[in-house]
Amino acid sequence: MHDHYTYRVSWSEDDGEYVATCAEFPSLSHLAADQIEALLGLRDLIQDVVADMRKNREPVPQPLADAKYSGKFVARVPPELHRRLAIEAAEAHVSMNRLVSLRLAMTATELTTAPLVMKLDPADAPAAKHRKRRQLTTP
Repeated sequence: MHDHYTYRVSWSEDDGEYVATCAEFPSLSHLAADQIEALLGLRDLIQDVVADMRKNREPVPQPLADAKYSGKFVARVPPELHRRLAIEAAEAHVSMNRLVSLRLAMTATELTTAPLVMKLDPADAPAAKHRKRRQLTTP
């Protein structure tokens, strides 16, 4: 069996053991004292579940790693957030798509410490090359 499923092993403080989980099978997990044992136990369980699903002609989840992604998706946001993003993109002299793409790529820590207007390389914002920008200073 080619197992391309998305696994994660983390420590469970509540259980005092490592827990292995799989994104494609959110209802399944396996606990073990060792990380490797947790992963191998879950892989064995998923192998059995997949065999059972196939035997019963049930649809088997496609591994996320095997899916084809276009690079496009639609996200609905509240109108006020849409407005704020449009303003921020305009102030940064980039498209809203570029701004949102950069934000999605940031870690949670980067997001909480990012300035309101992102500082971009002039190559990313050609129109901004010829403008002087006032720097905001904080006391």
